[in-house]
Amino acid sequence: MGKSAVIGNKTYEVVLSAIETRLRSGDLSVGDRLPSERALAEEFGISRTSVREAIRVLDAMGLVRSGVGSGPAAGAVVISEPSAALGWGLRMHLASRFLPVADMVSTRVLLESDAAAAAAAWSGERAEAVLDRAGRILDELDDPGLPDERFHELDARFHVMLSELGGNVVVGTILESLRQATVGYVQEGVRGLPDWPAVRARLQAQHRDILAAVRGHDADAASRAVAEHIRWFHETAFPHG
Repeated sequence: MGKSAVIGNKTYEVVLSAIETRLRSGDLSVGDRLPSERALAEEFGISRTSVREAIRVLDAMGLVRSGVGSGPAAGAVVISEPSAALGWGLRMHLASRFLPVADMVSTRVLLESDAAAAAAAWSGERAEAVLDRAGRILDELDDPGLPDERFHELDARFHVMLSELGGNVVVGTILESLRQATVGYVQEGVRGLPDWPAVRARLQAQHRDILAAVRGHDADAASRAVAEHIRWFHETAFPHG
C-alpha cells in the first residue's frame, strides 16, 4: 500500500484499518507484537510520527500496550482491555454533562438485572467458584473499619463478577466501563450523605439478597433485587436526579 492510499484520510487511520483487517483475518492475535514503527512507516509510506499517533490511538482504545526502550521487550503488544477505553470515553462525556447520570443508572438497571437473571441460571463448579468469591467479597465488605475507597472497589467488583457469570462478555465489558465512568460520581454522592454507615449497611443487606437469589437459582428475584438495589442507591445519594 503506497502513499496514494492515505489521500482523503487522516494518515494514521491507514494503520488502524490495517490492524483491524489483520485482527479479523487472524494474522494478528492477542499477545502478538506489532511491527516496528520504522517497518510500519515504510509499509504504508507514511511518517513515523503518523505511526506513533496510530499507536497512541490503539493504546487509548485498550488494544495495544506500548513498551519502552529497545530490544525484544520494546514495541507495542496486542492486548484486549475494551472496558478501559469505554470507561474513559463515558467518563469524559459524563463530565461534559452530555450523558446524564440518571440515564447511566437506567442502563445499569436494564443490563444488570438481565445479567443477574442469567447468572441465576448457571450451575456447576465454575458457577460455585464464582459465587464463593462473591461471598468472600461480601464478607470483607462487612468490616465496618473497611476504608470507603476499598468498599466502593469491592462493591463494584461484586456486581461485575455476578454479571460476568451470566456468560455475556459484552454485557460484562459495558458494565465494567459504566463502573469506571461513574466511580467519581458515586464517591461524590457518598460524601454528601448524612449517615453513610447506615446506607453502607443497607447496601450490604441488599448485596446479600442478590447473592442469595443467584445461589437459589431464582432469576426473577435476582433481577428484581439488583434493580431495586441500583435504584435505591441512586435515589438516596442523588435525591435531586
